[in-house]
Amino acid sequence: MKSFDVVVIGGGPGGYIAAIRAAQLGLATACIDEAKTADGKPALGGTCTNVGCIPSKALLQSSENFEQAGHHFADHGVQVKGLALDLAQMLKRKDKIVKASNDGIAYLFKKNKVTFFHGRGSFGSSANEIVVAGEKLTAKNVIIATGSNPRSLPGAEFDEKLILSNDGALAIPEVPKRLGVIGAGVVGLEMGSVWRRLGSDVTILEALPGFLGAADEQIAREASKLFLKQGLKMEFGVSISKVLQSKNSVKIQYSASDNSSKTFECDRLIVSIGRSANTAGLNAEGIGLKLDRGFITVEENCRSSVPNVWAIGDVVRGPMLAHKAEEEGVAVAERIAGQKPHVNFNTIPWVIYTSPEIAWVGKTEQQLKAEGVDYQVGTFPFSANARARALGDTSGLVKFIASRKTDEILGVHIIGPMASELISEAVVAMEFRGSSEDIGMICHAHPSLSEAIKDAALAVDKRALNI
Repeated sequence: MKSFDVVVIGGGPGGYIAAIRAAQLGLATACIDEAKTADGKPALGGTCTNVGCIPSKALLQSSENFEQAGHHFADHGVQVKGLALDLAQMLKRKDKIVKASNDGIAYLFKKNKVTFFHGRGSFGSSANEIVVAGEKLTAKNVIIATGSNPRSLPGAEFDEKLILSNDGALAIPEVPKRLGVIGAGVVGLEMGSVWRRLGSDVTILEALPGFLGAADEQIAREASKLFLKQGLKMEFGVSISKVLQSKNSVKIQYSASDNSSKTFECDRLIVSIGRSANTAGLNAEGIGLKLDRGFITVEENCRSSVPNVWAIGDVVRGPMLAHKAEEEGVAVAERIAGQKPHVNFNTIPWVIYTSPEIAWVGKTEQQLKAEGVDYQVGTFPFSANARARALGDTSGLVKFIASRKTDEILGVHIIGPMASELISEAVVAMEFRGSSEDIGMICHAHPSLSEAIKDAALAVDKRALNI
């Protein structure tokens, strides 16, 4: 029986990062993961690398290139004749990027002396015994990082041919003429955007009455306007009553927000209505591990109800974000090693990789109003930014929210070009409890998109220089 200081169950962003950090700290570490490629080889990286963050961004970039070539290059004086889509090559490129990421994690395990076991890990006779592929391991500490699974719609199970999860949505072999999407969250918007750019007529149905409820309302309104202009069809406040599947199409019967009955038929249906914790098969009950609706109950430091068992990422409370899982993984490894790290959940950024991109960190204006916080706002449009004009991408704005009393930054919200990169400056400032004036006093390169950050910060005190 092999013994380890730390055994990590799950090789996604939280799990593999936790394993690497534990090994860096001198702890004998193993990582268990069951994901595999079509030919049965290990596919490290979890949902994010294999069927989530990485492949979706590959297709988003490829589809954006196709749209630019077909609709926008002419504005730059670049004439494209005979434009054609090679979807098979696009999917092949996506798969190549996924494989490179899989291989990279395997290399990092080897470099950091993390022992890898391929299979599904579960607890044996105690919380210190792990069983994987018929082998028993002993561990002083166990980190559960088993992630989450897509939730299916009742009566419409995934077949990954006509009714698709995020997995199937990344591998449609031909562009569907009519694509339905249930759920206007991150996955629904990103996948809907990919296939719309490639030629699908996309309709998104959302149960909630409004668009992007987690985002700042001003940003959500701007996003809705831009997505509708692009050609995404969206309907809110719907209630799905039945999904009927035939040989080549899917028919959705639903009640609209005005209580009228409607029917929508499509060639493919993507269901993105959330995810559930992947805890089945862990033998949680056998060791007394407390669960709440399938999620592992943990305290602030990610320690579970069993003293030597920790849990991180999608399988615990909090946002289902790869980078949140990574931060928790590092923190838990360091706690096991006797250190005292801290994860600030208020400075974890959110990003939606549509075009334009949407990113935010901290509180929204509606949250601050509900909490009775006295605040002030500064905004700056990308249409007034010289670099955005040169790029030909002037949609959107930057919004700063700061305390009226202290000027501390409470939230930053961006919709526009490269929002996923620009948000990091706000994260750094908020982590150090910076003020909007602090950002306004920093010299930003000209011309750059980051100047929109500076001008929005200055706008809090009505000092914006370029509008």
